[in-house]
Amino acid sequence: MKIVVIGGSGLIGSKLVKRLTTKGHAVIAASPSAGINTITGEGLAEALAGAQVAIDVANSPSFEDNAVMEFFRVSGQNLLAAEAKAGVQHHVALSVVGTQRLQESGYFRAKQVQEELIQASGIPYTLVHSTQFFEFAGGIAQSGTKADGIHLSTALIQPISSEDVATAVADIATGAPQNKTVEIAGPETFQLDELVHAYLQHNRDTRKVIADGGARYFGALLQERTLLPEQDAYTGTDRFSDWLNGSPIKN
Repeated sequence: MKIVVIGGSGLIGSKLVKRLTTKGHAVIAASPSAGINTITGEGLAEALAGAQVAIDVANSPSFEDNAVMEFFRVSGQNLLAAEAKAGVQHHVALSVVGTQRLQESGYFRAKQVQEELIQASGIPYTLVHSTQFFEFAGGIAQSGTKADGIHLSTALIQPISSEDVATAVADIATGAPQNKTVEIAGPETFQLDELVHAYLQHNRDTRKVIADGGARYFGALLQERTLLPEQDAYTGTDRFSDWLNGSPIKN
């Protein structure tokens, strides 16, 4: 099977390419550095020719409201138009658990637009909503940083390793299109502030984490279960503590 991975050089994309290639598929790792650009359209037709599956795991280089909206709208329109011409039979896109509940955030409004484009395209699809990756704990800390410390919500989160994400997406992509959203998550639930505190401790980062019920998550106010999947989500096996113990300390 020929599979094109949009964002194929990124954290999830590179792991996907490796897994799918090992399974015997013909895989193209699509990225601007490889001459395949969903914003300009460069190289899309050539990459998608003869492909049965396209997996979109690309992310916006900017989280600024207008820039992220422009990225997901233009990228989505160009990619889906090229897939329709190429006869792609399954479009898989990686998105975020709780997207529809996080519409105060410009980033999640843009992800919602991306999903709506996919659903309206007529191409058989599967949307994969993932909880936050372990690897993004540092980014969450940075987003909550203020003069007196790191302000974070006490809302619950069920983070997942990038390895488990890649495994789930590879399995979904090589199966039949589901024409719906499926959710994936890690095996454990934490409070958001406690998760980041553990991450900072591992990295010998002495910044103070302040539990703040009014702290926003990339612009959105969280309720207790905003970031959690439903009961029937696919659950990975990697535990956060094991991932931390195997991670180098970041100075």
